[in-house]
Amino acid sequence: MPNQNDTGVQRVVQQLPELYVQLGAEIAAAAPVCDLSGRCCRFREYGHTLFISRPEAELLLQEPFPADAPVDDAGCPYQVGNICTARERRPLGCRVYFCDPGYAGVGEQLSERYIKRLKELHDETGADWEYRPLVRFLREEK
Repeated sequence: MPNQNDTGVQRVVQQLPELYVQLGAEIAAAAPVCDLSGRCCRFREYGHTLFISRPEAELLLQEPFPADAPVDDAGCPYQVGNICTARERRPLGCRVYFCDPGYAGVGEQLSERYIKRLKELHDETGADWEYRPLVRFLREEK
C-alpha cells in the first residue's frame, strides 16, 4: 500500500504536464532564441546545477536515459549530441533556461514563479518537498 507521500508525489506528477503547458505559453510569449548549442545540458562546462523536484524526477525517469550515459554533475545523460532526448518530460529548470542574452532575467522570474506553483501542488497533495540536483535522482536509478 503506497504511503501518503507516494500518493501525493504521483498526484503532482499527473499535474506536471498542465503546469508545463502553462509555462510553455509564457516562454513562447517571451520568445527566447535557442541556437541548439546544447550548452544548457553541459552543466559543469557552463557553471550551473540543475535542481529538480521528486515529481519532476519521477516523470523524467519514466523513460530510462541511455545505458552508456555518464551519471555525474558534468551534464545531462539525456543529451545525445546537442539534442535533448527527454524533451517532453524535461523539468522546469530545463524549460526556463536559454542562452539568449535578450531573455536575461525572464527565465529567473519564470523559474521562481513556477517553483512556487510546484510547491503549492506539493502542499495541496501532501507530498513532501524534495528539491535537489538532478544527478542525485539519477544515481538512485543506477
